[in-house]
Order: sequence, then C-alpha cells, then structure tokens
Amino acid sequence: MIKKFDKKDEESGSGSNPFQHLEKSAVLQEARLFNETPINPRRCLHILTKILYLLNQGEHFGTTEATEAFFAMTRLFQSNDQTLRRMCYLTIKEMANISEDVIIVTSSLTKDMTGKEDVYRGPAIRALCRITDGTMLQAIERYMKQAIVDKVPGVSSSALVSSLHMMKISYDVVKRWINEAQEAASSDNIMVQYHALGLLYHLRKSDRLAVSKMLNKFTKSGLKSQFAYCMLIRIASKLLKESEEGHESPLFDFIESCLRNKHEMVIYEAASAIIHLPNCTARELAPAVSVLQLFCSSPKPVLRYAAVRTLNKVAMKHPSAVTACNLDLENLITDSNRSIATLAITTLLKTGSESSVDRLMKQISSFVSEISDEFKVCHWRPLLFPAAASLSLLSLCQGGFEYKRAIVDCIISIIEENPESKEAGLAHLCEFIEDCEHTVLATKILHLLGKEGPRTPSPSKYIRFIFNRVVLENEAVRAESRFKWSHVVLATKILHLLAKEGPRTPSPSKYIRFIFNRVVLENEAVRAAVPQNQTFVPFSCAGLTVSVPGMEKALHQYTLEPSEKPFDMKTVPLATAPIFEQKAEIALVTSKPEKVAPSRQDIFQEQLAAIPEFKGLGPLFKSSEPVQLTEEETEYFVRCIKHVFPAHIVFQFDCTNTLNDQLLERVTVQMEPSDGYDVICCIPAPSLAYNQPGMCYTLVRIPQDDPTAVACTFSCTMKFTVRDCDPGTGVPEEDGYEDEYVLEDLEVTVSDHLQKVLKPNFAAAWEEVGDDFEKEETFALSSIKTLDEAVNNIIKFLGMQPCERSDKVPENKNSHTLYLAGVYRGGCDVLVRSRLALGDGVTMQVTVRSKDEASVDVILASVG
Repeated sequence: MIKKFDKKDEESGSGSNPFQHLEKSAVLQEARLFNETPINPRRCLHILTKILYLLNQGEHFGTTEATEAFFAMTRLFQSNDQTLRRMCYLTIKEMANISEDVIIVTSSLTKDMTGKEDVYRGPAIRALCRITDGTMLQAIERYMKQAIVDKVPGVSSSALVSSLHMMKISYDVVKRWINEAQEAASSDNIMVQYHALGLLYHLRKSDRLAVSKMLNKFTKSGLKSQFAYCMLIRIASKLLKESEEGHESPLFDFIESCLRNKHEMVIYEAASAIIHLPNCTARELAPAVSVLQLFCSSPKPVLRYAAVRTLNKVAMKHPSAVTACNLDLENLITDSNRSIATLAITTLLKTGSESSVDRLMKQISSFVSEISDEFKVCHWRPLLFPAAASLSLLSLCQGGFEYKRAIVDCIISIIEENPESKEAGLAHLCEFIEDCEHTVLATKILHLLGKEGPRTPSPSKYIRFIFNRVVLENEAVRAESRFKWSHVVLATKILHLLAKEGPRTPSPSKYIRFIFNRVVLENEAVRAAVPQNQTFVPFSCAGLTVSVPGMEKALHQYTLEPSEKPFDMKTVPLATAPIFEQKAEIALVTSKPEKVAPSRQDIFQEQLAAIPEFKGLGPLFKSSEPVQLTEEETEYFVRCIKHVFPAHIVFQFDCTNTLNDQLLERVTVQMEPSDGYDVICCIPAPSLAYNQPGMCYTLVRIPQDDPTAVACTFSCTMKFTVRDCDPGTGVPEEDGYEDEYVLEDLEVTVSDHLQKVLKPNFAAAWEEVGDDFEKEETFALSSIKTLDEAVNNIIKFLGMQPCERSDKVPENKNSHTLYLAGVYRGGCDVLVRSRLALGDGVTMQVTVRSKDEASVDVILASVG
C-alpha cells in the first residue's frame, strides 16, 4: 500500500528523502550493473536517478569517474525500455561537460532522432545538440531542418529550442534554418509557434529593421499562441523603449490592442508593458489601469495578486492614476490571501491621504504576524516616507532581525538622499532603539546619531536617547560575554557624539558626567570587555588624523630645539586609520590613560631614523604593504616595502637565503628607474646566512623638476658575494665570488604618494579647501562596462578614502558621483569629485581641489 503525502506532510518534513545519504563512491560501484547481461531496466533506472541526483546536488565528479560511468551507461541503449532510454538522454545532457569522448553516442542519438518512435525523437534531439560542437553541426543540419517542420509538436519544439542553444556555437549555420523556423511559426500548436517566434527573434535581434518587419507581419496576420503574443508584446515594448517615436508609434497601438485579447495572460502582459514604458502620462496609463481594476475583482487569486502588485508599482510614480481603483483595493483588504491584502493596503497608503493611514494600519495589524519578513521587506520599505509620516507604520516592525535591519537601512538611506527628511528619520530611529533587542542595530543607529546629530538645529535632544541606553542597561546583560564588546562600542559612539557636540550643547555637563562615570569609570564589567591588545585614547583626540605617538615625539623634538617658527602639524606622520572611525579597534578612556602603543608606521620611522643616511629625510609620510619580488619557491625570497618621505623614497628589501650551502655577503638591490627618479645610495645587508632574514635599503630621490612624474617602474637586480659553505656545519669557505639575481620589476604609482583620510562632511571640506587650484577634466573609460567596476578601479588606483558611502553604487543607476579624500605627500589635503555616467563605456568627469597646485596636477596627470 502506498502512503499518500499531502502538502502539510511535505511542509512538516515527515516525508523522508530516500537519496539523502547517498555516497558518490557507492553509486559509481553500482553503475557496474550497466555491464551485466541481460539489462535490468528497473535497477538501472534507479542507479541513473541516483547519479542525476548527485549531479544536481553539486557533487563533484572527476573526469575519469564521469567518463567511466558514461561509457558504462551507453550500453543501456541496447534496451528497448522507453523510460530507461529517456533517462539515458537526461544523463547524457548532464554529463556532457564533465565526461570525455561523449561524442561516441552521436550515432545512437542520430538514429533515435530520425527513427519512427516519436517518444524518442524529441529527447534525442535535445541530447544530441548538447554534445554537438561546431564541426559536427553541419553533419546534422539536414536532420535539424526536417525536425523543425515535423508534424509532431514535441519533435518540432525540441528542434526549435535546441536551435536556440546552438546559436551560441555556430550562429551562421543556425541562421540558414530561418525558412524552416518561419514555417513552424504558422503551426497550429501553441508551443511550437511560441518557440519558433523566439528563434526568429534571436536570429534577427541585432537587425532592428528585420525585427520591425517581423513584428509587423505577425501583428497583422495574428497568432494562435497566447505565449507567442506575450513574446511579441515584450519585443514591441523593448523597441518602444529604444525608439524616439514614443506613444504615437504603431507598436504602442498593438500593445494597447492586446488589452482586448481573449487570453488573460496576454491582457496582463500588455497592461504590464504599458505601465513599465518610460514617460507614460496618467492618460496613457488609463487603459492598462482599467484592465487591472477589473482583475482586482477576478475569482482567480493569481489574477488578483498580479493586478494589485502591478498597481502598487504604478502608485509609486503616478498615484493619481490609481486613485480610481481605491474602492476595489479596499475590497481586497479582507481578501483571504494575506499577500493580496497587504499589497492592497500598501497601495492605498500611496494613493490615500495621511488621515487614512491610521485606519489602514489598524486593519493590517490583525494579520501582520502572518506575513513573511521577506514580503514585508519587498513591499513596505518604500512606504516609510513620505506617506507614513506618523509612527504607526514603524510600530509594524514586529518581524525578525533581517526585516528590522532592512527598515533601519531604508531610513538611513532616505536620510542620506533627502536632507529634508533627516530630522523625521532620526526621530523614527530614536524611538526604534528605545525598544530594540538587537545590539547590532542599536550600534548602527547610535553611530548615525553621532554623525548626523551635531548637524541638526537641536542636537541636544538626541543625548536623552543615548542617556537612556546607558541607564537602562543592567549588569546582568552586560556581564554576558556576547554583549560586552558591543556595549563598549555603544559607549564609544556616545563619547564620539559628546566630543563632537559638547561645545554646541547648552548644558550637557550632567549627562556627560553621568555617562563618563557610568560607562568609563564604573566597574571592571565594562572595562574587562576591552581586549588586552587594545589601546586607550582620550576622546578629546577625536577627529585627529595624525599618529598620536608620532605627534608626541614631534612635540618633544620641537621643545628640545627652540625655533621662532610655529609648530607645523605637517611634520607629524598620519595615522593609518582615523581615530574613532575604526570598528573593532576602538577603545575607551580610563581614569588613568595608558601609553598608546606605537603603530606600524611609528616603528618604521624609528628604524629608519637610526640609519645615518636617512636622518635628514624628514617625517615618514607613508609605508606601503610588502610587495613580493620573487616566487616563494625560489632560492632567494625578496619582498619590498616602500617608505615615502617628502622628497625621497626608501625601498626596504627583506631578503631571505633559502640555500643551506651558501652564505651571501654585502647584499644590495640595484635599481634602474624608467623615469626621472635618481638613485642616491644603496645600503647593503652585511650577510645572509641560511634561512636568516636580512634587510638592505635603496634611497631614491623623487623628481623635483617635473612634480607630475610620480609614477615609475624600477628594474631590480640583487647583487651579492657568494661564499660556499658546508650544509652540515655552516662554515663558509674563504674565497667568494660575485653573483647577481634578477628580481621582478617594482612599480611606484600615484597611490604611493597619497594617504587616506576620512572627511565625514565632504561638502564642508570641499568648500573649506576652496577653488583656487580647482581643475577638471573628462575621461572615457571604454574598457569598463559597469559603474561598480569603475568606482572600485578609481579607488584602487588613487588609494584615497571614499566619503559618505559614495563607494556604494545604487542598483539600476546610470550615473553616480564618487567622493574621495586624501593627503598628498608633504601633508596637503586633496579632494576628488568623480562624476560617472554609463553609456557604451563609462564617462568620468574628474574635479580635483587642493591648496597645493602640484598635487592637483599629479592626480589629473596620473588619471590621464
């Protein structure tokens, strides 16, 4: 007796998967059964099913394994069992790309393709075309032409669909079949007509005139297939979007005439096409909206859902056009399908007045818990502003973490894009964190308050919400390890806000003292959450972009050598990342601030200053990441770190000798520049014993006569004296000989002369720099096809810091503006505004501002 499983059983998981614990090796062992005589169709069918299951689950089959199984499977063509034969066709299609010599079954498939068994012919065509390459296609061309016009619909459809796939292999051969495809387009079978029309379109789509003629022919003669009509509508819609004729075109008249078709599918396709046409007015949308209004009262749930979903999109741009449907939409509020009801309400929210928001919210609140978070994210996010101005909509955020995060992200993006909604958006977010159980979201919102709060007319009102977060956190929650670090981050964001806002707040001293004592100086529960390797910095340093240890040393040196000149901050090395903009690296103030650990750049500055030849180079501007100049497996391993100074570059070569029978002495790296750089001196590594790393240096002067010539390629050769030694004892011989080893070329690019610096308010920084040395040029990036790729390439090439989330390109945008900030070698701020437009390639308009003209010229020269 076979047990029946209904939908509830399937959803509850009570039905078990018989293939759940399959092992590939065991299945391949079973495949040996294919070689037995006589063939057992039932067992072989079961084994083929297992192989197909493993392939579709992503199981990796090696080429040898797949080939052996494939050749064993070919013996099954001796069986006349129809089900087994069709399963063989499926297996051939799946294994065509991983097995070798699959072409061996060509004769068997050709025989089935031209045989008398109609049940074999269609699947055989699909399998044969899957394994056919360009050289074999002409051999089966005659059979394919016959199959396209075959009287059996399944065979004809198989040939048409296979021809569509074969176009990728040999377009010219398939194009010769166009007469047969036109004959198939007049078939009485709806699927054959649909597939024939699809093939004809793809053969002609590069020729606009040919496509127009095809449309004209079929729109006049008419079609029997509703699927073909839908395709015609889509083709006509595509041509309309590309043309300048607009809604006066006969194509638009054809689409509008399809609104009166007898098939509901065609009617909806036509309505959807009209709605998605650009620059449609409310009058031109009226016929499509009327049809969708009729669908709203259809007894079929799928039509009601399609209609209300499409009206929802119309209401985003043309709410007045949907107002006539409000009565029908209100009737759908009580629909048994919750998705339809929700869409109806969200559409009414866009078309109705604010007075109706509360009433609609009450109606939806009764079943909001039954709607999936994914559905709410898709359809409710656009409603936050400006339709739902009250907090009633925000109170519906009773979903999971992903839904709440989507709501927060949506509000943040609206605040960034629409400055007028900033205060309303921040008010929503403040109310949101009053009852937020997700620490990640609370942290994100508090960070936004610290960034945007000081820029509002009344910044002090946001301190209350931050104050409440500290007061309401109890020790039991803070004690749990998974909340500790998050709580420290939250407290840091509080201090960040207070440090920014303190001077502008009338009297925040009460809050500051309380928060300082509660969060920073409280008990060990909070301070213990800070990792031991983290450093403590005073929040009074917030906003500095220099290295704190470097500033301490520079100030100390300034006091030791009195001078009439004021202290110059440009002599202080920059920090590797702006204070308080790091995430996991942020730490808090303690009652007794500890010494700040030196950064990587501070360590390099001290090491290089100890070398006499480098004493007069000035402050270290930037140290690059290591660049490998050899492969790891070679006899000598060399990598280079570029140290950039105001007028010089020190190349530090970390060398390792991996040969145990050699001792290298007086190791230097000779560099030959391709441009105006001058090599001043080389400082050798005294010796390199086996597996003992050593360092040598090369000092290079940056060109002064042509400041824009900063990019250069250096040919590098390592030169040394070799003394052979005993691998066992390591004792070298007395005599040595000179030798050299050619290294990879080393590049110096514009990014080596620029340091990243964050500008939280780019517009203010842009105005502060001024336009005294502003320059602008336009470039064509023909090899780049997307805005994302352009943005990433520009950031990587210049090595500057993207500001105000401009490195994130919104979806479906044809233009974007990228803001970059940096400091040029010597300590001068440089700002770049890059406007990108997408066309055949990407057009880039670059505007550069700085208080130093040379740095502006360097940027534009390097981009050009």
